[in-house]
Amino acid sequence: NTRATMELGGLEVRLAGVDDPHLERDRMPAAPSPAPRTPEHGNVLRVGVAHAPYRRVLDTFVADGAELILAGHTHGGQLRLPGIGALVTNCDLPRQQARGLSDWQGVPMNVSAGMGASPYSNYRLLTPPEATLLTLRARRPSDVG
Repeated sequence: NTRATMELGGLEVRLAGVDDPHLERDRMPAAPSPAPRTPEHGNVLRVGVAHAPYRRVLDTFVADGAELILAGHTHGGQLRLPGIGALVTNCDLPRQQARGLSDWQGVPMNVSAGMGASPYSNYRLLTPPEATLLTLRARRPSDVG
């Protein structure tokens, strides 16, 4: 439940992270209202980070101005079937968003399938372990707004 700012190659990255929502330890850290998304603010990226992608947390990140959301917890569904996909997410996230890049209310979101497995079902089916590497590219000025 904290915020941090870092600079990467002239880009200011503002992180807002919450403790594990699955254990109801998430408390969004207080902050001033987010700056508007305008060309003047083009060198700032707001990122929301949570272990478990519960809808209440994702909605809070969107309201806070996040432009990217990163999460895990689902193990990619851990057990997947062809034509069905993830059987469970272990949270209230829709099953089709249990892994990979998708969209939450217009904000890109990546849910990593991660490396581990649930202690209650210590195996995976059609969900290989993964370490995610995202490449972020600058927006064109015409994309801002």
